[in-house]
Amino acid sequence: MSDEKHVDGNALAGPLSEVFDVDITTTSAKCAGCGDIAVIAQAMVYEKPHSFIVRCSKCDDVLMIVLQKRDATEIDLRGIAWLGVPRG
Repeated sequence: MSDEKHVDGNALAGPLSEVFDVDITTTSAKCAGCGDIAVIAQAMVYEKPHSFIVRCSKCDDVLMIVLQKRDATEIDLRGIAWLGVPRG
């Protein structure tokens, strides 16, 4: 996917604010593929109709997939080993 145009993880602020009470873009995540730890804002986000593919900025592995359906937002966290949510 590296030849496709992407934006940074800040593009997830709106869609994920429907699910999380905190700004998830400031949350640290550990890539299950390479072990890199970075805030979600640093990830590479590929926008598709009704979905976001979020990839590690170091190894390009899929961290998460966000699907926006008519009545729900579904999040697949397949590539995140852990997520560190800051306290308010």
